Amino acid sequence: MVDVTTKAETARTAIAKGRIRMAAETLRVIREGTAAKGDVLGVARIAGIMAAKRTGELIPLCHPLPLGKCAVEFRILPGENAVEAVCTASVRGQTGVEMEALTGVSTALLTIYDMCKAIDRRMEITGIHLAKKTGGKSGVFLNDPEFEGMTAP
Repeated sequence: MVDVTTKAETARTAIAKGRIRMAAETLRVIREGTAAKGDVLGVARIAGIMAAKRTGELIPLCHPLPLGKCAVEFRILPGENAVEAVCTASVRGQTGVEMEALTGVSTALLTIYDMCKAIDRRMEITGIHLAKKTGGKSGVFLNDPEFEGMTAP
């Protein structure tokens, strides 16, 4: 692990995004809440948060962090037959939360795949990326104009 003991504690936030594309019928099932396994987005939200909280156990050499906030939100994109997931993670600490946000969004999207694979095995997870991070010595990193000007998670 990288030694962070000499780094200052600061408020740090990371936002990650990704999408899962699917058949129109699969998107309809998700929107209507009629998937055989239940509430797809509700379960995916909890899975993403749980995974973000356990990132230090999943990614070798990643510091375990006591997250102060973690949220997973979804946007239905009917024109693209897709669901976009956004994971925001925050901590007051000595190292950033980028890996937690990325793990959260990845797991949320994988959960959607798992819950809908009986309907549509052609689903495609795409575009997972760090959209924005704040805090720490390097300050603000913006990789997605949607989050420009956003000051609080």
